[in-house]
Amino acid sequence: MKDTLCKALVCQDHIRLYMVRSTDLVQEARDRFDLYPCACAALGRVLSVGSLMGSMLKDEKEMLTISINGHGPIGSLIVDAYHDGNVRGFCSNPHVDTEFKESGKLDVGAVVGKEGTLTVTKDLSMQENFSGTVELVSGEIGEDFAYYFTKSEQTPTAVSVGVLVDPSGNVVSAGALILQVLPDATDADISICEHVLEGLKPMSTLMKEYDDSCLEQLAKDMFEDARVLSVQEVSFSCPCSKERMERALSTLHEKDLKAMIEEDHGAKVTCNFCNERYEFTEQELQSILDKRHEKNV
Repeated sequence: MKDTLCKALVCQDHIRLYMVRSTDLVQEARDRFDLYPCACAALGRVLSVGSLMGSMLKDEKEMLTISINGHGPIGSLIVDAYHDGNVRGFCSNPHVDTEFKESGKLDVGAVVGKEGTLTVTKDLSMQENFSGTVELVSGEIGEDFAYYFTKSEQTPTAVSVGVLVDPSGNVVSAGALILQVLPDATDADISICEHVLEGLKPMSTLMKEYDDSCLEQLAKDMFEDARVLSVQEVSFSCPCSKERMERALSTLHEKDLKAMIEEDHGAKVTCNFCNERYEFTEQELQSILDKRHEKNV
């Protein structure tokens, strides 16, 4: 089953429901950065929620950036999310030591930390950018995003997110759910949501159980009146390219480019967001210099 994102309305269209199966995209992040288990779970949770948040954007040219730093051993977690639900992201320390709770589960909060902030910056294309920052609640990611929505966007929100990692470090299942209360919601609607959430299994468990089923079925199993609006495939996707890296190199000081040519005999540039490496030969670097000289003539 491919990674998919589902949008629906429930409780007589008074509650928004967003869900994503993100197993493959989290596995790709794990493979690209050689993430250790706790780093995989932490970054995977942010990628999963980020995918849902990106899908909330109204215009295809819009995007958002999530930045979390709880001053824990994992350092910063940065995720870019796009209108189509695709995401990319990284963490400062992919090889953070694994921490466990007494229950035996990975202790994401311990590696993320909670003495810090969660910031969401939205690039709204033709409009003025929006940025909201809140203090972390627990570093467990789900609670932190729920607090962000309620505090910064004034939208009562429930967030459930989970990543299950096996002993070898591979991703067994991953997913996230967001429920948002709309203005017309009644106390009865909210009560139904609370009842559903109380009996909700961890998202990683649900994604494993529904691995061969569609998210539409899960939505209808959770809410009898679920009205599915859309279902789309999502992935870990980075728009970086050799051409973009070439443009970045062209902004360097001339002496730095010459040093790469004469001393390093080439350059290797790595994208922070996807860990893709691009190599430039001496001839390619010289071409960048030549183009700069031509522009200055």
